[in-house]
Amino acid sequence: MQGLRPVVEVVRLGLVTYQEALRLQQVYVNRHRSGPAHALLLCQHPPVYTTGIRHKPYPAPLLDQLRLLGADVHRTNRGGLITFHGPGQLVCYPVLNLGSFKKSVRWYVSQLEETIISVCSRLGVDASTSPHTGVWVGDNKVCAVGIHCGRYITSHGLALNCNTDMSWFSHVVPCGIEGKGVTSLSAELHRDVSVEETLPHLLDAFTEQFQCQLTHAPPAEQQQL
Repeated sequence: MQGLRPVVEVVRLGLVTYQEALRLQQVYVNRHRSGPAHALLLCQHPPVYTTGIRHKPYPAPLLDQLRLLGADVHRTNRGGLITFHGPGQLVCYPVLNLGSFKKSVRWYVSQLEETIISVCSRLGVDASTSPHTGVWVGDNKVCAVGIHCGRYITSHGLALNCNTDMSWFSHVVPCGIEGKGVTSLSAELHRDVSVEETLPHLLDAFTEQFQCQLTHAPPAEQQQL
């Protein structure tokens, strides 16, 4: 009904492979075909490098070198260039029909960035946007944003470094941006900041930024996915 906030189902996946996360995103994208089925998929990944639709700087031999480090490598249909996902990083895949919010991809990306800026603020980190996509602390990126949107249904999303092993980033130019660095909440606050500590702040900030209601998927439903 008009005036009600969209309902978004929170699905906690835990530690899942990137390939499994892609499959689950498609499950939720397909659900939108029969009506609004907004979901927020939350997870962590084993070490994996992912490239976006602009992957020309990363030919197959270079990707093979990254695999030798012990990480998986996947090409994807999200925006952006290469980035890293791994344990200690809060990965969030919103699968939303923007028709229930605002039919604007630019607005959506901005909302994701503002959500993470709010999360950082709640934890005592002064973060901001820049001409480059994502959320930054000075010249260091704390959160990568890369999305896909087809018929106003979103997938992919954001990755916030909490207590990630940052040495994985040294093998690539994160998101293809020369002369910039990466950071984490733990590095900025000089203490261990876990995904578990950060998650409630993300849910609160997402609720406020997207003016939605959150429900939580029962464990039994998640096991059937």
